[in-house]
Amino acid sequence: MSAQANSYFATDEVKVVIVEDYKLTRVGLRYALNQIENINVVAEAESAEEGIEIIKKENPDVVLMDLGLPNMNGLEATIKIKEISPDTQVVILTSHDREEEVLASLGSGATAYCLKDIDPKALSDVIKCAAKGACWIDPTVAKLALKLFPKPENAEFLSKGANPDPKGHLTEREQEVLRLLVQGRSNTEIAKELIVSVHTAKAHVCSILQKLCVDDRVQAAVKAIKEGLVKA
Repeated sequence: MSAQANSYFATDEVKVVIVEDYKLTRVGLRYALNQIENINVVAEAESAEEGIEIIKKENPDVVLMDLGLPNMNGLEATIKIKEISPDTQVVILTSHDREEEVLASLGSGATAYCLKDIDPKALSDVIKCAAKGACWIDPTVAKLALKLFPKPENAEFLSKGANPDPKGHLTEREQEVLRLLVQGRSNTEIAKELIVSVHTAKAHVCSILQKLCVDDRVQAAVKAIKEGLVKA
């Protein structure tokens, strides 16, 4: 690593809280990270609810957050953490590599997205970067992040002289569905949340794609975030 890179990673002590429901994983992470200079794991939690209470007391620099938590998931927890402690950076550490999770994590306010097979030293560097406010995405899923920068919006429509409304005249129910899309929910999860059939949820999604003039649900979520069509 270059001297410039070492200078970048050099930092005061970074206070870290681990939120992970598997005890063995928590213990392993804590042991590995506490071997790294300038990183101090001050607490750990097995649920989002417990983690939020700890964060209120500890005010950590970085939270290492799992996505698949019981009850409140990691995305919901990230949103709440950014509300109560805006300066605390959230690093997602997960085995999920679907584009919906990557997008939803960044949309919820996370600073970094790592897969659990990351090397402990590399993870410590990510944590130190995140403490400085820098964004980082695991190279394995980095290509998915390119969907955050799609081709010029509505290029085909504009070339044909169309002038689509950015909000697409979404109905109140479609706005609810769009909010769930931003959170990375599947059609089945949307149907369960809104107490409708999967067929109805799928129909709402198709209508949203058409009204927003996008090709898929990921682009719809990106557009919603960029243009403020839904609240996080």
